[in-house]
Amino acid sequence: MKRAILLSAFLLSQFGTSQLLKTQGQKIVNDKGENVQLRGLGLGGWMLQEGYMLKTADFAGPQYKIKEKIAELIGEDGMNEFYKAYLKNGVTRQDIDFLKKAGFNSIRLPMHYNLYTLPIEKEPVKGQNTWLEEGFRMTDDLLKWCADNNMYLILDLHAAPGGQGNDVNISDNDKSKPSLWESEENQKKTIALWKKLAERYRDEPWIGGYDLINEPNINFTGKTQTARMKCTMLHCGSFRKKLPKPSEPLTRNTSLFSKETAGETIITA
Repeated sequence: MKRAILLSAFLLSQFGTSQLLKTQGQKIVNDKGENVQLRGLGLGGWMLQEGYMLKTADFAGPQYKIKEKIAELIGEDGMNEFYKAYLKNGVTRQDIDFLKKAGFNSIRLPMHYNLYTLPIEKEPVKGQNTWLEEGFRMTDDLLKWCADNNMYLILDLHAAPGGQGNDVNISDNDKSKPSLWESEENQKKTIALWKKLAERYRDEPWIGGYDLINEPNINFTGKTQTARMKCTMLHCGSFRKKLPKPSEPLTRNTSLFSKETAGETIITA
């Protein structure tokens, strides 16, 4: 009995450390109504390598070009082994522990979609979403490290399916393939990815927020592209209809997406 009481007290104390974020006017507050000032750091260069950061933009700006250059030096297998080690060791628990000690209380995760799902041209069945465990596992680990340090994690889709912007350094946009705004398949995959992420993390109190599409800086030259952009953003807007009111928590028990599901495949490493 004593052991059960101690266990219950421990669980309640752990739950009590959770601080769900919500908006109150123009302020961000926790579930106690206290103002929260987010002091964050972005983990740029981990899930997505950006040429301007690596000073390779002159010859290899987007990530796919960087990978091509590495493969030229050490071969395709060598490049894959390098990236496997890089993703495993690029950010560790020790890094998050250090950032907490340095005074940060939030982390922004720039995500590349291809760690979570296959590109549309590699899907074995057209229109199907194949889910890759690697990206979700990395996010799970990072979220646990953040939660252990009472830090918020902000999910940021930095490279969307097809690429969302003309700045190829930050969107990994391959100009030889249709962009996010030129392809309905890419748009549907983006929506499906956020549905998957929301279902997985909607009850996590240390998820501080979502950046649905990072910097969609693209020039629309025709009515078709503009219409597709509007259609995609309307889909994103439909998620907002399912958001709680500003005075309610933004994360717990909040489903941002419909219950509809498509054909899916899970790939585990």
